Amino acid sequence: MLKGLSLARREARAARELIRLPLQAPKLVSGPRGAGQPVMVLPGFGVDDTVMFPLRSFLRSRGYECFGWGIGRNRGNVDAMLEAISTQLVGRPGDDLTVPVAMVGWSLGGVVAREAARDLPELVSRVITFGTPLHGPPDTIAEKFYGEEESRRISESIVERNKRPISVPVTAIYSRSDGVVQWQDCVDSETPDVENIEVSSSHLGLNIDPDVWRLITERLAQKP
Repeated sequence: MLKGLSLARREARAARELIRLPLQAPKLVSGPRGAGQPVMVLPGFGVDDTVMFPLRSFLRSRGYECFGWGIGRNRGNVDAMLEAISTQLVGRPGDDLTVPVAMVGWSLGGVVAREAARDLPELVSRVITFGTPLHGPPDTIAEKFYGEEESRRISESIVERNKRPISVPVTAIYSRSDGVVQWQDCVDSETPDVENIEVSSSHLGLNIDPDVWRLITERLAQKP
């Protein structure tokens, strides 16, 4: 478990990403462009779509039809959030269903993205996560929020769901400098078509890390 001074030191790096982002802008705008493909961006635990605005704006500027999840703050209830997102995906206008949605999720938002893809692979083109815990709360600082019993239930549920692998391409971005989630828990060893990629950001900085933004656009440009 990450805690105390270790967490503070690692997450202090978030300021570095804020500085790096404008410096890397010329390289970012020279990257691949989309052609109007839909992309849903899902926020991490404790925040809402507002925090993901910079990333959404960047993806729109690169030619994607990018939107937030529109269900408010991520309050940690994955089952409820998954139900809401699944309803959105299934309820898209008929013509839109012919173009699957790419799901981009930060931290716990990535968990919801992965499970939506697991349940509705025909409606999801690919999943890109960054700083996403794959085995439940025990390897994150949120364990105390859930409590021991609920953490155990979630972990057992994950084991059960993993018996049905995600069938769309997954990119799992992680950082050994993550002060919120143990980096090992962000590495996907379950999905058949997966690419695990390391960056050097803090957990909070992943959302504004130019390397993460570059990786997202590069993977979105790939054919599923």
